Amino acid sequence: MLVHLPDCYKPDQVAPALTRKIQQLPVQLRGALTWDQGPEMSDWEKVRIDTGIEVFFCDPHSPWQRGINENTNGRLRQYFPKGTSLDGFTEGQLDAVARELNDRPRKRLEFQTPNEIIKSVLLR
Repeated sequence: MLVHLPDCYKPDQVAPALTRKIQQLPVQLRGALTWDQGPEMSDWEKVRIDTGIEVFFCDPHSPWQRGINENTNGRLRQYFPKGTSLDGFTEGQLDAVARELNDRPRKRLEFQTPNEIIKSVLLR
Protein backbone atom coordinates (compact mmCIF):
# COMPACT_ATOMS: atom_id res chain seq x y z
CA MET A 1 0.00 0.00 0.00
CA LEU A 2 1.53 3.28 -1.12
CA VAL A 3 -0.05 6.59 -0.15
CA HIS A 4 -0.10 9.42 -2.65
CA LEU A 5 1.01 12.73 -1.13
CA PRO A 6 1.19 15.20 -4.03
CA ASP A 7 1.88 18.33 -2.01
CA CYS A 8 4.24 17.20 0.74
CA TYR A 9 4.32 14.90 3.74
CA LYS A 10 3.37 17.18 6.59
CA PRO A 11 1.18 15.76 9.36
CA ASP A 12 -1.96 17.57 8.20
CA GLN A 13 -1.65 15.87 4.81
CA VAL A 14 -0.30 12.46 5.90
CA ALA A 15 -3.02 11.62 8.44
CA PRO A 16 -6.04 12.08 6.13
CA ALA A 17 -4.32 10.44 3.14
CA LEU A 18 -3.23 7.47 5.23
CA THR A 19 -6.68 7.18 6.79
CA ARG A 20 -8.33 7.15 3.34
CA LYS A 21 -5.97 4.43 2.13
CA ILE A 22 -6.42 2.26 5.23
CA GLN A 23 -10.20 2.58 5.00
CA GLN A 24 -10.01 1.09 1.48
CA LEU A 25 -8.64 -2.15 2.96
CA PRO A 26 -11.01 -4.93 3.96
CA VAL A 27 -11.55 -4.88 7.73
CA GLN A 28 -9.77 -8.25 8.12
CA LEU A 29 -6.54 -6.62 6.88
CA ARG A 30 -6.63 -3.65 9.23
CA GLY A 31 -4.41 -4.85 12.05
CA ALA A 32 -1.75 -2.39 13.05
CA LEU A 33 0.61 0.18 11.60
CA THR A 34 4.26 0.41 12.59
CA TRP A 35 5.98 3.72 11.91
CA ASP A 36 9.38 5.21 12.52
CA GLN A 37 9.91 8.39 14.54
CA GLY A 38 9.22 10.79 11.65
CA PRO A 39 7.38 14.03 12.44
CA GLU A 40 4.91 13.38 9.61
CA MET A 41 3.04 10.99 11.93
CA SER A 42 2.51 13.47 14.75
CA ASP A 43 -1.25 13.17 14.06
CA TRP A 44 -1.08 9.40 14.66
CA GLU A 45 -3.91 9.47 17.20
CA LYS A 46 -6.28 10.79 14.56
CA VAL A 47 -5.27 7.94 12.24
CA ARG A 48 -5.87 5.45 15.07
CA ILE A 49 -9.29 6.87 15.90
CA ASP A 50 -10.43 7.25 12.28
CA THR A 51 -9.29 3.79 11.17
CA GLY A 52 -9.68 1.74 14.34
CA ILE A 53 -6.16 0.30 14.07
CA GLU A 54 -3.33 0.47 16.55
CA VAL A 55 -0.32 2.60 15.63
CA PHE A 56 3.10 1.63 16.97
CA PHE A 57 6.39 3.49 16.78
CA CYS A 58 9.85 1.99 16.56
CA ASP A 59 12.61 3.12 18.83
CA PRO A 60 14.88 5.78 17.28
CA HIS A 61 17.64 4.39 15.06
CA SER A 62 16.18 0.86 15.21
CA PRO A 63 15.23 -0.10 11.64
CA TRP A 64 15.24 -3.81 12.56
CA GLN A 65 12.01 -3.15 14.47
CA ARG A 66 10.26 -2.57 11.17
CA GLY A 67 11.88 -5.17 8.97
CA ILE A 68 9.03 -5.50 6.46
CA ASN A 69 9.07 -1.72 5.94
CA GLU A 70 12.83 -1.72 5.35
CA ASN A 71 12.58 -4.67 2.96
CA THR A 72 9.79 -2.95 1.06
CA ASN A 73 11.82 0.27 0.88
CA GLY A 74 14.58 -1.73 -0.81
CA ARG A 75 12.10 -3.14 -3.32
CA LEU A 76 10.69 0.33 -3.97
CA ARG A 77 14.19 1.57 -4.87
CA GLN A 78 13.91 -0.59 -8.01
CA TYR A 79 11.15 1.76 -9.16
CA PHE A 80 12.16 4.96 -7.41
CA PRO A 81 15.92 5.37 -6.86
CA LYS A 82 16.95 7.06 -3.62
CA GLY A 83 16.33 10.80 -3.86
CA THR A 84 13.55 10.44 -6.46
CA SER A 85 10.75 12.92 -5.89
CA LEU A 86 7.38 11.20 -5.97
CA ASP A 87 5.62 14.49 -6.72
CA GLY A 88 5.34 13.62 -10.42
CA PHE A 89 3.64 10.29 -9.87
CA THR A 90 -0.12 9.86 -9.69
CA GLU A 91 -1.99 7.75 -7.17
CA GLY A 92 -2.76 5.32 -10.00
CA GLN A 93 0.92 4.94 -10.82
CA LEU A 94 1.78 4.29 -7.16
CA ASP A 95 -1.07 1.77 -6.93
CA ALA A 96 0.34 -0.02 -10.01
CA VAL A 97 3.76 -0.31 -8.34
CA ALA A 98 2.13 -1.64 -5.17
CA ARG A 99 0.20 -4.24 -7.22
CA GLU A 100 3.41 -5.36 -8.94
CA LEU A 101 5.23 -5.70 -5.63
CA ASN A 102 2.32 -7.61 -4.10
CA ASP A 103 2.38 -10.05 -7.03
CA ARG A 104 6.05 -11.00 -6.48
CA PRO A 105 6.71 -14.26 -4.65
CA ARG A 106 8.58 -13.86 -1.36
CA LYS A 107 10.92 -16.35 0.25
CA ARG A 108 9.56 -15.23 3.64
CA LEU A 109 6.08 -16.30 2.48
CA GLU A 110 7.31 -19.71 1.25
CA PHE A 111 7.37 -18.29 -2.28
CA GLN A 112 3.75 -17.22 -2.24
CA THR A 113 2.89 -13.67 -3.16
CA PRO A 114 1.50 -11.17 -0.66
CA ASN A 115 -1.71 -11.13 -2.75
CA GLU A 116 -2.06 -14.90 -2.37
CA ILE A 117 -1.71 -14.58 1.39
CA ILE A 118 -4.22 -11.73 1.48
CA LYS A 119 -6.75 -13.77 -0.52
CA SER A 120 -6.39 -16.69 1.88
CA VAL A 121 -7.04 -14.37 4.84
CA LEU A 122 -10.12 -12.91 3.17
CA LEU A 123 -11.53 -16.34 2.30
CA ARG A 124 -11.47 -17.56 5.92
